[in-house]
Formats: sequence, C-alpha cells, structure tokens
Amino acid sequence: MLNKLTNLTKTNNKESKKDIQLDLSRIPRHIAIIMDGNGRWAKKRGLPRVAGHREGMKVVRKVVKRANELGVKALTMYAFSTENWKRPKPEVEFIMKLPEQFLLTYLPELIEENVQVRIMGEKKGVPSYTLKAVHEAVERTKHNDGLILNFALNYGSRYEITQAVRQLASEIEEGKIKSEEVDEKLIGSYMMSSEVGDPELLIRTSGEIRLSNFMLWQLAYTELWFTDVYWPDFTASDLDQAILDYQNRGRRFGGV
Repeated sequence: MLNKLTNLTKTNNKESKKDIQLDLSRIPRHIAIIMDGNGRWAKKRGLPRVAGHREGMKVVRKVVKRANELGVKALTMYAFSTENWKRPKPEVEFIMKLPEQFLLTYLPELIEENVQVRIMGEKKGVPSYTLKAVHEAVERTKHNDGLILNFALNYGSRYEITQAVRQLASEIEEGKIKSEEVDEKLIGSYMMSSEVGDPELLIRTSGEIRLSNFMLWQLAYTELWFTDVYWPDFTASDLDQAILDYQNRGRRFGGV
C-alpha cells in the first residue's frame, strides 16, 4: 500500500516539490529521534535559546501525530541527556518545565489519539513538578494501545548499561542467574527500552553526526538518518523523507 503526498524541500532557499511515496507495509516499527538544534535555531533568529526549546516542543506534537498516522508503534524522543545538566542553569530550569507545559497542553489530544506515554531515564535530580507531570501522563494513558511515546529524560546510555551490568552482577551473586546464561538477549532485557524493542530508524536533526550517548546498545543495527534541519524546523514531510530513505536501504544485519 502506497501513501503519496507532496513534500516541500528547500534547496538554495528555493522551494521545490518532491513526491514521496511510502510503503505503509514497511513503516519502521520503532523510531528514535535526537531532537537537536533548538538553541542554534533561536540564535540564528536573534532570540534567547529557550525560545528554540519552546518552538521545538510544538514540533513534538506534529511529529507524534504524523508517526501515529503512519502506523509507527513506538517513538523514542531524546528530551534531556545526563550531560545536559552542564548547560546554563536558567536554560536547564526552562527545559525541565517543558514536559509539564507540553502535557498540560497536549495530553487530552494524546489520549484521544490512543497514544501511550512512557519515560526512561534516571529520576534522581529531576524536579518533582516534572516527574509529577510525566507520571500523571503515564498513568492516564497506560491503557492506550496505540503509538508508544517514550521520552528519554535525564537519560544516558552509558549510565543505562552500567545499571544493567550492576543488576545482572547482583542477581548472579544471589544465584538467581548463572553466568553462563548471560547472553545478548538477556542483557537487552535489562535496557530501559526493552519493552518497545530496538529502534529500526534513528533520526538526528541539526547537522551533527554523532549519537551523543543515546541508546548505544539498542542502535547496533539501526538505520541512521541525519539532516541539517534544526529541530524547530523539522516537519512531518521531513519524517516522511527519513522513512522513505529507510525503505530504500537494504538491511542485511551483517549478512549478504
């Protein structure tokens, strides 16, 4: 089944039409997104960095809506990393208020569209008002069985892997698991995203070409897609283009 739409792509500041045809039978089940470039988007316009974060919040809604329309099963969005605490305090405080603002505004719509909200990351250090808003969203959408919207908040992959190793070591010491039983499948079950599986497609905006400590274990065979577009300028058509490129790739998983 093909879904045809008109996409506006910018080349040398001129808009040109490009038809995108997606095979709806081959939509990635799980897409992960590194939402990057909010601060640079704002700076380019002579605005404070927080203006970019505010604008980026609106884009989350648009992308979630489009992903849901296409039949994506899970969408993991990198909202705040364990390294982001190094940013200026006022900016961090603003970012920590965004989940509450986003959910206050859009939670009724997410519920109506059968979206289930989840969160992964370290709770320690996250303000109580942020956790309260997220946990309320998780509770109110837990029975929804549509798109899983998984926010990575105060998340770092090395921390995640370290915690998994500690838990495994502890259970081996307690005799719950034998060391010879440890394999990739078992280790994967200790990852924070184990219930939604590994992403099939990773999207990173803003022109940066790195993973930034995001889902390092889970991205072993994920298709990576990078764009120069800053996150506040990212559109549903950009998402379609990423998926189209994914569909045009051959996924061999080490085979031929």
